[in-house]
Amino acid sequence: MRISDILKSKKTFSFEVFPPNPNTSKVDDIFGTIDALQQFNPDFISVTFKSSGDYSQNTIDLASYVKNHTTAEPLVHLTCGALDRSDVDRLAENLERENLENVLALRGDRPVDFTGDYLKSFQHASELMEYLRQKHNFCLAGACYPEGHIECQSLYEDLANLKIKQEMGAQFFITQVFYDNNYFYRLVRAARKMGITIPIIPGIMPLTNANLFNKIMNMAGATIPFELRVLFDRFRDDKKAMFEIGVAYSVNQILELLANDADGIHIYTMNSARVASEIYSRINNVIEKELR
Repeated sequence: MRISDILKSKKTFSFEVFPPNPNTSKVDDIFGTIDALQQFNPDFISVTFKSSGDYSQNTIDLASYVKNHTTAEPLVHLTCGALDRSDVDRLAENLERENLENVLALRGDRPVDFTGDYLKSFQHASELMEYLRQKHNFCLAGACYPEGHIECQSLYEDLANLKIKQEMGAQFFITQVFYDNNYFYRLVRAARKMGITIPIIPGIMPLTNANLFNKIMNMAGATIPFELRVLFDRFRDDKKAMFEIGVAYSVNQILELLANDADGIHIYTMNSARVASEIYSRINNVIEKELR
């Protein structure tokens, strides 16, 4: 089923998982996580794609497992920076063969350890969307950035690019992580004024440990609000406290987003069914009321 059709009738509740490092784990190791996430009745589960293009079959294998062993729809990430058109054609044919019809089209940033040419055939995600739309019949999704993309000079410039994605076939957006909901509300208001009409689903990543906190600070560029930073500075060496803080903060974010009529909730699980379980158990009545 196309996720865009689900969004026509309801708000969505969804998760993200990623393929494991093949040097340390097997794809099968994540099947248990997906099985555990199924109990929360997500509308879709997205599966990430390595920006170098390596191990793309692992992404397809996980998405196929979602398709065939859960009631959720898989959303397959397709990151095009390191791919040429023949790579995209091959992957698209594999997706169609597996009946995987929902694709999150991304450009992706150059991996730190990547050698060789990057941005081979597609300079922007919108170009990938246009290419896929011309040759295939996927339900296309795009990424957006509540605080603006780091390569854009202004939010207006970023929103102009977002509108191009809509024109090239994007049928809904999922945001990059953020920790101050005001950035999300500003994004939605400004997007609607720009003529962007498709659903914008907020993406939530619970900061449940110090390593993840440091990664977000170094890579995602999301602003960490003062009240959350104070908690992390105080408890960063207490793993149990950090887990509680991360979950509690995300719960409050989600409650406020739903109260302000967000189009859905997408949780970046970091392959932890425990995180999803903790969040769901604390607000399951709200989720059932607002997202079912």
